Amino acid sequence: MNWITNYVRPKINSMLGRREVPENLWIKCPETGEMVFHRDLEENKWVIPQSGFHMKMPAKARLKDLFDGGIYETLPQPKVAQDPLKFRDSKKYIDRLRDSRAKTELEDTIVAGLGLVQGVKLVAVVHEFNFIGGSLGMAAGEAIVKAFERAIGEKCPLVIFPASGGARMQEGILSLMQLPRTTVALNMLKEAGLPYIVVLTNPTTGGVTASYAMLGDIHIAEPGAEIGFAGKRVIEQTLREKLPEGFQTSEYLLEHGMVDMVVKRHDIPTTIARLLKILMKKPVEAAKREVGPQASALPVAARA
Repeated sequence: MNWITNYVRPKINSMLGRREVPENLWIKCPETGEMVFHRDLEENKWVIPQSGFHMKMPAKARLKDLFDGGIYETLPQPKVAQDPLKFRDSKKYIDRLRDSRAKTELEDTIVAGLGLVQGVKLVAVVHEFNFIGGSLGMAAGEAIVKAFERAIGEKCPLVIFPASGGARMQEGILSLMQLPRTTVALNMLKEAGLPYIVVLTNPTTGGVTASYAMLGDIHIAEPGAEIGFAGKRVIEQTLREKLPEGFQTSEYLLEHGMVDMVVKRHDIPTTIARLLKILMKKPVEAAKREVGPQASALPVAARA
C-alpha cells in the first residue's frame, strides 16, 4: 500500500475541497508523443488524429462502430468451468478473472454480435485485449464456436477481429484445445458456403495466429498492427540474427503476401460490406432491399 497516494493525498484533497481528476483524460500517442483528449480520441475511433496511429479499440465500441446505427444482438456468453487447474502465479487465476471482469464489465475476452453492416447480415466476433491480454481460454473458445454455429444457423458470414497475446497459460492444455475446436467450427462455416473474413488488429500473436486468425477467406489488417506467432525478441534470440525493420507489422506482411490488404479503421465497415457482397454474389440493390426486413427480424437488438 502506498501511504502517501492512498491516504495523505485524499486527506489533503478533502480538506482543500479538491476533486480527484481521472488519470486517463489525456492519451499519449506512442509514435509522436502527442497528447490527445480522450473524447476526441473516442470520436475518431481511437485513431490519433495527427499521426494516424491506431490505438486499441474496446470490443463493445468496435461492434457499435461496425453495425448499422450501432444496433446489434449481443450473443450470450457460454458458461464454462472457472479455474479448472486451480492455477496460481503471482496471484490466483480466479482473482485475475474477477479483476478483469470488474475492469471491463465483460465475462471474458470475447464479445460477439449479430447485425447488419451496410445491409449485409453477419456475425462479428471481437477480442477485448484489456481482458487478460485478449488471451484464448475455454470461455473464449466456446464463445467463438457458438458464434460460428449461430452464423451457420443464420446462413450469414462471420467476421472476426483478433487482438490477443495468444493462449491463456493459466488454463494450460485446456487453452490449447481451443485451437482445433475453433478451427473445426470455422471449417463448418466454410462447408456451408459462407464467407469468413479476419480483420487483424494490434496485436495478433501466439496460438490465436496459429489457428483461426490466419484461416480466413480474406485477411484485412489495420495499419501498424503487430501480427505474428512468436515475438520479435524471441525470434532474434533463436536465430541470432537482426530482423528487418518493421518485421511483423501489417505493412511488412502485406508486402510479403501474408495479408490481403491494409485498411484504415474508418474504412473497415465499408470494405467488409463490399467484400461480402462480392463473395456472396449479392448485387448492391438486392442488399439495400434486405435492410428493412432483416433489421426487423433481428431477435433482440441491443445498443452497445
